[in-house]
Amino acid sequence: MSDHLIVGGGIIGLLTARYLSQAGASVTLLERRQIGRESSWAGGGILSPLYPWRYAQPVNALARWSQQHYRALTDQLQADTGIDPEWTQSGLLILDHGETPHATDWAEKAGARLEHIDGDTLGRIEPVVGEHPQGGLLFPEFAQVRNPCLLKALRQDVQARGVRIREAAEVSRLLHENGRIRGVGTADGGSIAAEQVVIACGAWSASLLRELGQSIDVTPVRGQMLLYRGEPGLLKHVVLHRGHYAIPRRDGRLLFGSTMEDVGFDKTVTAQARQELERAAQALIPALAEIPLERHWAGLRPASPNGIPYIGAHPRIEGLYINAGHFRNGVVMAPASAHLLVDLILGRPPILDPAPFALDSHASAA
Repeated sequence: MSDHLIVGGGIIGLLTARYLSQAGASVTLLERRQIGRESSWAGGGILSPLYPWRYAQPVNALARWSQQHYRALTDQLQADTGIDPEWTQSGLLILDHGETPHATDWAEKAGARLEHIDGDTLGRIEPVVGEHPQGGLLFPEFAQVRNPCLLKALRQDVQARGVRIREAAEVSRLLHENGRIRGVGTADGGSIAAEQVVIACGAWSASLLRELGQSIDVTPVRGQMLLYRGEPGLLKHVVLHRGHYAIPRRDGRLLFGSTMEDVGFDKTVTAQARQELERAAQALIPALAEIPLERHWAGLRPASPNGIPYIGAHPRIEGLYINAGHFRNGVVMAPASAHLLVDLILGRPPILDPAPFALDSHASAA
């Protein structure tokens, strides 16, 4: 029997497993399908909330801590596994001129470097951008990671640390008695005992907790993405305009996203979304009309009120913990979220004030 059982094999679950194993804990990780193939894999890997001034302070606090530690994390993962998560300081270029006063005020308060780019400079640094001659806002220090590479590195890392991984292991119920967690029951009728259980299965987390009478407001929101096979250097920065973003990878591939659809747990891609995304992509970067579209996929974001995740102990079941509800910012908030939860599990001084993320105070904090 493991000391800790983690339900969910996305980036939150993998990093929680990493930090627990680093502290000497015995860890088993269960994933209903394949490790890292849900929301974590489907997103873009931008290491900043989009329009961070639109988010509550707790979201930005998690993002800021993670931003300060991401490069060291990815460097260590590459050194230990040989897999490069492709941390790249590509900057975030925002072309929404109405955001200028909000961005300027937020940058001053957050201590974030912000450059105001005029039209001539924009044409020089990003000549493929087809519109917006007025220029934009550049956060030059913001970075990105390549999600699939990061997830591969994390999986190899935690397995090397002794974490046991079980895929195709869907958890159907939580086992508890006398106010204490005892383990989980699986969909195949089996059970797994554990002294500590962490629920980190994204949009599926709420259904597991519902039977305990502790509702958490986490719901799936579908996001569809496009992947273009471009040439390296086509686009230099992550570019954001009217809620859509273009993300250049080192090998020339370019991600463009995304939709926001309330369709339950349906991950089907649609022709309508593809057409809408293609139109927006080609309006922003006309050259994409001549570049092959390599792939179109969808993922389910775990939405929560104001995007503030639930991180902490269950208020009534001892040994049960939750780390879920990161909405669009799971990748950027993941290191801080996992570290904070492990601090709480192990009784260490927490890296951030945990109160805004606690289940029993989450609504008022939001």
